[in-house]
Amino acid sequence: MSIYLVPVETTRVETVVVNSRFIATAARATSVEEAKAFIQSIRNEMPDASHHVYAFKVGYGGSVIEGMSDDGEPSGTSGPPTLTVLRGADLGDTVIVVTRYFGGTKLGTGGLVRAYSGAAKQVLAALPVELKIPKTTVGISVAYTHYERLKLLLAEHQAAIENEEFAVDVTVYAVLPSNQLESLSNALTELTSGQVVPVVLDETPG
Repeated sequence: MSIYLVPVETTRVETVVVNSRFIATAARATSVEEAKAFIQSIRNEMPDASHHVYAFKVGYGGSVIEGMSDDGEPSGTSGPPTLTVLRGADLGDTVIVVTRYFGGTKLGTGGLVRAYSGAAKQVLAALPVELKIPKTTVGISVAYTHYERLKLLLAEHQAAIENEEFAVDVTVYAVLPSNQLESLSNALTELTSGQVVPVVLDETPG
């Protein structure tokens, strides 16, 4: 599974070009349905706007689904430039909606491309991002003699302990980056002479 940058929170930047207002809003979208729902929410929020141009990119690298719309602007002047800016950003799972309130003066083809591209660049520049890291939840049962060493191993593998059960053995439930699982398993095998391996309980894409 890939590790890549994704938006942390919805961000909005407004610009004015020859009296037209361009309101660019960017957010995280982990599916096409989520992207479309976000686009609709912007339409609902600003129903009196002239256009709601959008572009989205779900996934990252070789596994990407993209979408865009000029939403009534001259063909190719708004959706494609917005998508081009999004493609140029090292991001995945991102949707941008550039809402325009027409200011009475036509911008021309070149002017529209510059305005929409500029709005998209500005909102992406302001967008806080974080790494999307796939996580795995595991359960590990060890004898009490291995408990302290297990906690050290978990810390070394960036695991966060979520729960512990103390019975005949100690069972620890922890969440760690999926790419650390194999190394942790090897370390546990060495610690317990092959008697203990992590039991995978859940996997999340990050």
